Amino acid sequence: MKELLTYIARSLVDDPDAVSVTQSETPAETVLELRVAPSDMGKVIGRQGRIAKEIRALMRSVAQRQGKKISVDIVD
Repeated sequence: MKELLTYIARSLVDDPDAVSVTQSETPAETVLELRVAPSDMGKVIGRQGRIAKEIRALMRSVAQRQGKKISVDIVD
């Protein structure tokens, strides 16, 4: 799932080399932290957070199919 989030983020931003995803596991869920260049933050979040919401919904859908729970945090 980390690879999927990386692919999605790199497709959205102008500086794909600055994209990094950190994965951490807790007993309840998997937490993915997405970091992008400061100039690309708006492209990942979108107007009123629409793109960020859709990324989170897509990742939750994929995780649910695998029987897991996931959380996506966009870190600046």
